[in-house]
Amino acid sequence: MNKKRFILDSAAEGFPELEVPAQFQKDLLNWYHKNARVLPWRSQPSPYRVWISEMMLQQTRVDTVIPYFQRFMEALPDIPALAEVTEDKLLKLWQGLGYYNRALNLKKTAQVLMSQYGGQLPPDREALLALPGIGPYSAGAISSIAFGRAVPAVDGNVLRIMARLLASYEDINQGAHKKKMQAFMEKLVSPEEPGNFNQGLMDLGAGICLPNGQPKCPDCPVQAHCKAYRQELTALIPVKIPKKKRRIEEKTVFVIAWQERYALQKRKSGGLLPNLWEFPNREGHLKPEESRELLKDMGIQAVSITPLAASKHIFSHIEWHMKGFLVTGEVDERGASPFTWVTKEEIQQEYSIPTAFQAYTKSLEEE
Repeated sequence: MNKKRFILDSAAEGFPELEVPAQFQKDLLNWYHKNARVLPWRSQPSPYRVWISEMMLQQTRVDTVIPYFQRFMEALPDIPALAEVTEDKLLKLWQGLGYYNRALNLKKTAQVLMSQYGGQLPPDREALLALPGIGPYSAGAISSIAFGRAVPAVDGNVLRIMARLLASYEDINQGAHKKKMQAFMEKLVSPEEPGNFNQGLMDLGAGICLPNGQPKCPDCPVQAHCKAYRQELTALIPVKIPKKKRRIEEKTVFVIAWQERYALQKRKSGGLLPNLWEFPNREGHLKPEESRELLKDMGIQAVSITPLAASKHIFSHIEWHMKGFLVTGEVDERGASPFTWVTKEEIQQEYSIPTAFQAYTKSLEEE
């Protein structure tokens, strides 16, 4: 057994070995150099652009991210601009990407960078990990791609690819497995081209070593290294123990019109969808008469209540099952309204309403 292979075997006790790791690196990098996806953050891989792209790509498809990334770069081209942007403008730029804490953490990090790092991202993974919103995968990606540091970027793609290469039956979602895989990848990452190596794995997972038992093995550049392929196990690997079922929450959403303006309210700073704007809503599926009484308590005399299409939105641990009403009404101006009243144009241009309410935002366009 050569020295390099021994190092890999010893990286994580009891972990399967990868045959001829140096050849694996070479095969992956040769394929990546010829087939790398053309992406805007790759054409100009400055630390800032790499950082923003990695934050946007979490839980989001590449083709969805590209227009958001380009719009973000036009509005906020550098760290000083991001540190000074208003929260409402930042959230509006992020609207539709979901996981809005990612956007809020961007501004927090930019402010830390301005005060502690001279407005620059640090190159070291450990320093990046200490910044708000940057976890092990993102720190590895930024450090390797933007600064050429020989560190891995281990995400779901890498876990899936390596499980098949090693024919591992371990549950890839388990923390202990992820820890062993991190140690394994520390030794496997290419010291000469760590950024291209990590991006090669990203592209391999996105286009060839696909999830749900449907990999494109005939097109795979590292097929010769894959034990699951040789043993006809690619449909069974990786192993994932099913997560707990999401909790279902029922909601009634009100699109309230008054004097060509619509009612919005701002969500609390903590919890789900922090600091975003939303249409007024209440727990449970309410009937029209129940809704009329509730609206009266809000200071709104409903003139008409028209049902809107039902909608569902899935978060990681919760499902919202929503029914909606379009309400035209009169507002008691003697009392303070709990709502902010805005025009359609202002909703489109200024107010960040999460995708969860997309069906009801669209109802304004149709009205």
